[in-house]
Amino acid sequence: MCRTLTAFPTTCLERAKEFKTRLGIFLHKSELGSDTGSVGKFEWSSKHGKEGRNFSEDVLGWKESFDLLLSSKNGVAAFHAFLKTEFSEENLEFWLACEEFKKLRSATKLASRAHKIFDEFIRSEAPKEVNIDHETRELTRTNVQAATATCFDVAQGKTRTLMEKDSYPRFLKSPAYRDLAAQAAAALASPSSCGPVEPSHT
Repeated sequence: MCRTLTAFPTTCLERAKEFKTRLGIFLHKSELGSDTGSVGKFEWSSKHGKEGRNFSEDVLGWKESFDLLLSSKNGVAAFHAFLKTEFSEENLEFWLACEEFKKLRSATKLASRAHKIFDEFIRSEAPKEVNIDHETRELTRTNVQAATATCFDVAQGKTRTLMEKDSYPRFLKSPAYRDLAAQAAAALASPSSCGPVEPSHT
């Protein structure tokens, strides 16, 4: 029989609400635009992720590597909200747009989307211009003229490196993430207590 959320003791529900509130520090007013991929406003879920990690483990995994952060929907949403506080969210939005772009299979859609991404993030004075060198900008301009799924790879790679070496360490040191990580660690260290995880089947 699967226990439902209503079967949890009140203290467990309060802990889950507090956990969600702490994540909200990152995520209030932090929706990604429709053009930046499928990651949008954080959706609270009690289910385990596809990697088999529960939410607490997911949160703690963000500090293990930048790859783990980017592979987590919740991690991307939290990191995006943090970048907005530093006015550098365009880097992540460009990276996400490139990830979605590489999934396209239609040559017509590739060409159209490539120009749209270039105009939004790459060209000089673009509304969300990313911080890349002149050579990379010109290489990308050339690649877009005959768009393929890899035409943004160099620019995307440099933007990713910039985030990993610059913004990511500050994200991990931010009071909001450290507070959230402490809550996650506490939840995992207390097997007898409840947290925002899926109830076990009995």
